[in-house]
Amino acid sequence: MDLEQTLIALGFFAFCGGLIDAAVGGGGLVQLPALLHALPQQSLATVFGTNKLAVLAGNLSSIFSYVKRIKIMWKLMLPTMLSAFLFAFLGAFSVSIVPKKLMEFVVFFILIAMAIYTFTEKKLGLVASNKHCGSKEIISGFFFGGLIGFYDGVFGPGSGSLLLFIFVKFFGFDFLNASASAKLVNLGTFSAALMFFVPSGNVLWTIGGVVALCNMAGSLTGVFLALRYGSGFIRIFFLILLIFLIGRMGLSLFS
Repeated sequence: MDLEQTLIALGFFAFCGGLIDAAVGGGGLVQLPALLHALPQQSLATVFGTNKLAVLAGNLSSIFSYVKRIKIMWKLMLPTMLSAFLFAFLGAFSVSIVPKKLMEFVVFFILIAMAIYTFTEKKLGLVASNKHCGSKEIISGFFFGGLIGFYDGVFGPGSGSLLLFIFVKFFGFDFLNASASAKLVNLGTFSAALMFFVPSGNVLWTIGGVVALCNMAGSLTGVFLALRYGSGFIRIFFLILLIFLIGRMGLSLFS
């Protein structure tokens, strides 16, 4: 496959990844395998760095679209974003000492529990149930932001979906607001990762630029669908994605 065909294929998967990520998170499990397959001669660090550049661009475009239409609870989001950023740094430092296989098993079973709970709780996330933000919620946000930030720094796949579920279950957000809030937290984790990859030269700027543009186009499409069809659409999309993530991780773990 020549460079032009490679870029077309990567652009397609980046668009799909951006669309999924903007609506429910988890788009990295579409885009990252495509990059790994298309760039076998590159190191893992370079593939990860190029991927982070693209997802950061898509994330920024979806955030601007969401913020114009969704009321963000900044009192909760700012400490959560800060915690995610700091612990993503810590997670990146800990990559060599935290067993990735253990992380995969933990997240695999968490995804199963999330899918079962979301499926059985028919009204979960369809309507916001809690708009209060006191010290308890801020502390919880800092804790969950750090937890997901650390996971994203060490491993990463599915972090957006985990965040979406946390905002719905523990903070009473509807799926639409939770999706927008998850993007803000991921902004911190992606930025922290790039602060490692860019100075070390682990970003392919030409390929990363093309993939980033396609990811942005997918993100804008995902935001449009989410805003147009609301929390009910995101809930169904979220369940479909969880089934996909569980299947993909299950094959990786048990094959």
